[in-house]
Amino acid sequence: MTEFWEDAFRDKKRMWGEEPTGLAVETAERFARLGFRKILIPGFGYGRNAQPFYEKGFEVTGIEISRTAIELAHDLLGREIRVFHGSVDDMPFDHDVYDGIFCHALIHLLDADQRTKLIQDCNRQLRRGGLMVFTAITKDASTYGVGEKLGMDRYRTKDGVSLYFYDQDSIAEAFGGVGLIEAAKIDDGGHGKPVTRFWKIVCEKRAT
Repeated sequence: MTEFWEDAFRDKKRMWGEEPTGLAVETAERFARLGFRKILIPGFGYGRNAQPFYEKGFEVTGIEISRTAIELAHDLLGREIRVFHGSVDDMPFDHDVYDGIFCHALIHLLDADQRTKLIQDCNRQLRRGGLMVFTAITKDASTYGVGEKLGMDRYRTKDGVSLYFYDQDSIAEAFGGVGLIEAAKIDDGGHGKPVTRFWKIVCEKRAT
């Protein structure tokens, strides 16, 4: 998987453009209204979705598996950004506790054990009262059911990417134990890219 993403970023550079997704902008505004300060972004990529958080003055930490993507992020955002190089499988990379976590279009690329670990690791690094926001591909996406079937709702595309497609039941099962407060379908397109349907998944770490 690491080699795949290195090749993808090397060949296509900033393949999704430099503009952040609408949800990244929306989430940065929401976190700002709540007075959050420290933000974790697993699956940092080349930094386009981190831009709204930097613009709001957040202290941002990223995690990214591709060295090439990190170099592109340095070019886009500056050398001073804090991004750990490695897989989310290796979380935690620090012992910090974060006010908010934003994880876009990553979790559906993982297998079942990895998905569970990512959710648990993010929840452990979230402070009480904090929010974590994930996006995950839906069964409404045009790629659902296309390619080699790897298991229930999981397929390998012609490009060799494995995707797990979520529905309401699988979201409830995966996120119900970590303070799920919202699950809504959104569209994410632009830059000449086809619209892809995602779930916006929001969890709050409540006091116990």
